[in-house]
Amino acid sequence: MDIFATALPALNDAFALIFTPTAIMYLIGGVLLGLCVGVFPGLGGIAGLSLVLPFVYGMDPIAGLSLMVGLVAVIPTSDTFASVLLGIPGSSASQATVLDGFPLSKNGQAARALAAAFTSSLFGGLLGALVLTFFILIARPLVLAFGIPELLLLTVLGFSMVGVLAGRSLLKGLVAVGLGMSVGAIGEAPAQGSSRLDFGYWYLQDGFTLVIVGLGIFAIPEIVSLLRQNRAISEDATLGAGWLDGIRDWWINRWLSLRCALIGVMVGVVPGLGGSVVDWIAYGHAMQTTRDRSKFGKGEIRGVIGPESSNNAKEGGGLVPTLLFGIPGSGSMAVFIGGMILIGYEAGPQMIRNDLDVTYTVVWSLALANVFGAGLCIFLSPAIARLTTIRFPLLVPFLFMVIAFAAFQSKQTLWDIAALVAIGLLGIFMKRFDWSRPAFLIGFVLADQAEVYTYQVTQIASAKARTGGMEAALGYLFSPVAIVLIVIIAVSIWLGARQSGVLHEHDPEAPVGSKMAPVIFTSIVTFFLAVTFLDTIGLDVMIDKVFPATVAGAALVGCAALLINMSRKPASHLLFSDSEYHGEEASATSGLWPSLGWFVSLWALTALFGFVIALALFFVIFLRLREKLAWPRIALMTVAGLGFLIFLAGVLNRDFPAGLLQDLIELPWPLAGR
Repeated sequence: MDIFATALPALNDAFALIFTPTAIMYLIGGVLLGLCVGVFPGLGGIAGLSLVLPFVYGMDPIAGLSLMVGLVAVIPTSDTFASVLLGIPGSSASQATVLDGFPLSKNGQAARALAAAFTSSLFGGLLGALVLTFFILIARPLVLAFGIPELLLLTVLGFSMVGVLAGRSLLKGLVAVGLGMSVGAIGEAPAQGSSRLDFGYWYLQDGFTLVIVGLGIFAIPEIVSLLRQNRAISEDATLGAGWLDGIRDWWINRWLSLRCALIGVMVGVVPGLGGSVVDWIAYGHAMQTTRDRSKFGKGEIRGVIGPESSNNAKEGGGLVPTLLFGIPGSGSMAVFIGGMILIGYEAGPQMIRNDLDVTYTVVWSLALANVFGAGLCIFLSPAIARLTTIRFPLLVPFLFMVIAFAAFQSKQTLWDIAALVAIGLLGIFMKRFDWSRPAFLIGFVLADQAEVYTYQVTQIASAKARTGGMEAALGYLFSPVAIVLIVIIAVSIWLGARQSGVLHEHDPEAPVGSKMAPVIFTSIVTFFLAVTFLDTIGLDVMIDKVFPATVAGAALVGCAALLINMSRKPASHLLFSDSEYHGEEASATSGLWPSLGWFVSLWALTALFGFVIALALFFVIFLRLREKLAWPRIALMTVAGLGFLIFLAGVLNRDFPAGLLQDLIELPWPLAGR
């Protein structure tokens, strides 16, 4: 009763602060800005909050908080546009939405997918705020109960989703997650800093970033595939219809939405996990609880409702460690803490004690922003969704421009775009040969924290065993929270194994003679894993080589099993799935390499002339030679694309990649680059 007696007056004061004209105005302003940032793939909450920080300083505290909360709240909603309409993950929190949202869009059901996504996002955001309201005063013991063993088990829970995300071949899925973890091991080791798989090249010393890997694995393959089809994303999309169908879909699956929203809150509470994993856990749960999994990846609405419910609820959970302890639950929450300091508040226990009304102002501003954000997204969707009826090659220059600019923000070097091309090529062949890209991404995302937590748990448990005996070590490893997580993981693995489906011996649609290409790709993966194993096993520091060498070794065993099975099976076996022979790519009007070559040409032109000049040349060459457009239309599209990008870069204070020309001649911004 004392808790509620303390909370109710603070809630009343919070509502009084929120529902003022100034607070509402800034909240809507933040929502509009967040909507614009979220629609632009690859930027996300960190870039958006960084944009408003200079303006927050000196503002009225409640107005500043409203602006930041409005921006943070709507990005997990608005990033759905790119994921559903273009097949490009709008942010790390919307990668799972691509798997079923984009196929729905291609099937003429963009409106249905968007309506279900926005309704789920609204519900998840409101539930997150509601849970946080009553949770914020009792959350401290729960958050403190998560030690390193519990964090490791949460990471293992993410890995447990591989079974249900592995596609038609569990063996390929397991190798894919090992491949993702091996790619995630590139760069300096987290323990002692040993160089792994960088081959002495500076760019690889820090490894690949999630933005580049996410865009490369999901965006590049879909763009190249649709460019080859030479048609619109959706030929006959009736964009005005389907909105009520999407809302009805959410209502039918409301219990799934509730469960996934609670997953989002719980994962968001744990610092460091956040959006990079919560949507995959929710997507895996949606598959686990569906009897017929055959539609997942082809346009299953539950595959949209699950992750979209969780990624908005995650923002509410992420505020728990942020507000209670001053520990950012994600990268965007770290910037949020910086913004709070600028307006005179310091997140942490003292804020709960002294400014509980302001704390609840943040919480319910988040809820209100979700309402505004979902409403605006639904209102703007019919116009934005018309992108799916434009012939796709006309969008290609703009999409290449967007993802190249987003990738460049990774390390601010031209090699960011080269890395995007390389990862994109891997994504293309994984899609072609039916390797699970979600499993690969889960491996990449969780590799670093799995390695760190494993080292820390091992060291601490060993120290406790030396000082307090085996009983102390076991007590550290198997706390009540850890036991609950172990049970959840066991149930998750059991469900995944039960529902993973038996690999069919034959696929009647697969033609004889398609064995060679899948075998070559598997052999290349095997070679990379062998190089990884040999490179890491040769490190001098034991603690830096055990984890990646073990992962690569296990994946090599999986590759060996794959190759042995391939040598014994006929060409009609599903191990030899190849979409060049059957599937989308079979009806392509242009080859893979010429289509991918357009993106490579943008990188080459950038290396010579810098990004802005290269982009202008790319627009003209592509639209004239590939699309045969008239010069006035080419000029209009080129000016529009460059104008938008330069304006955005100026507002966000971002630079462009430089080329050889910039080394020889001093040019003004934006031609100067960096």
